[in-house]
Amino acid sequence: MRKKIVAGNWKMNNDLAETELFLAELKKQVFPENVVVMIAPSFTNLNHAFKSLREHNVELVAQNMHQNNEGAFTGEISAKMLKSVGAKTVILGHSERRAFFNEDNAVLAEKVNTAIENEMTIIFCIGEELEDRKKGTHFELIKTQLSEGLFHVSDDAWENIIIAYEPVWAIGTGETASPAQAQEMHKFIRKTIAESYLEVIAEKISILYGGSVKPDNASEIFGQDDVDGGLIGGASLKVDSFMKIVNSF
Repeated sequence: MRKKIVAGNWKMNNDLAETELFLAELKKQVFPENVVVMIAPSFTNLNHAFKSLREHNVELVAQNMHQNNEGAFTGEISAKMLKSVGAKTVILGHSERRAFFNEDNAVLAEKVNTAIENEMTIIFCIGEELEDRKKGTHFELIKTQLSEGLFHVSDDAWENIIIAYEPVWAIGTGETASPAQAQEMHKFIRKTIAESYLEVIAEKISILYGGSVKPDNASEIFGQDDVDGGLIGGASLKVDSFMKIVNSF
């Protein structure tokens, strides 16, 4: 059975005081046994969150990392640094990194290699712009993002890979892909993985949906056959809304 996962991507939100308040409230919650709960605070608050959550079933995720293990890369963070402060999972390929920081599929392939070498779990993000969907090229784009960024890895590496499908037109816009649209793309992603690897590998991969998931739409989206949870943005910044999504399965 595939893992059910809800991961909160805080992006550039929550300073230390706000993080402490969130964590204090989060630790009071009762988590469903069948759902893996993750949060991705800022780099500056990763270690504090790790120490605070040490006795709780919440996994810590980094929002990004550099493709080199060390070197003269001012302002960057390595896999070793992330692991040293308690983050063993990293988000790679988020649409904002692709758009604002020019991370292309080649760079992301390098980051994937580095994460695998350092035995980190990867949440690999893919997704199309509204223009791609209007042109009808969204399936082709998703296949390219997968093949150029991820399909060089070994069969064994898939044990530590999670896919997050985020239609860019639905991130932070209030727009959401319909449950049918989400299922259609998730099914396509799983089929595309099966065509390049073994079907058994594709069936074991958790594929998350991201794109304005909220408490009032999470249950219907998560109810689709190939949707295994969500990568949550704005709704993950408040414990109440985040937990309603966690309990939406």
